[in-house]
Amino acid sequence: MRNSKREWSIMTIEIKKIGNSVGVILPKDLLARFNLKEGDKLFPVEQPNGGLLLTPHDPEFEKAMTIARRGMKRYHNALAELAK
Repeated sequence: MRNSKREWSIMTIEIKKIGNSVGVILPKDLLARFNLKEGDKLFPVEQPNGGLLLTPHDPEFEKAMTIARRGMKRYHNALAELAK
């Protein structure tokens, strides 16, 4: 997590029982800092070092967009003709 000085800080978040499930409670300042709100989706991404990254960006969507951008660049002229 980054603070206002753009330095990395560490925060411990505990996994807790919530009803019949388990979950994590994110502090309000963390939600505000990353513009998150109730109902937003976070995607867990396993890191090569065994860590866990929670991101609001769907990595599968990002991968699909990268492929789409490559295709649009490669076939730009054909797509421009089809758009006429």
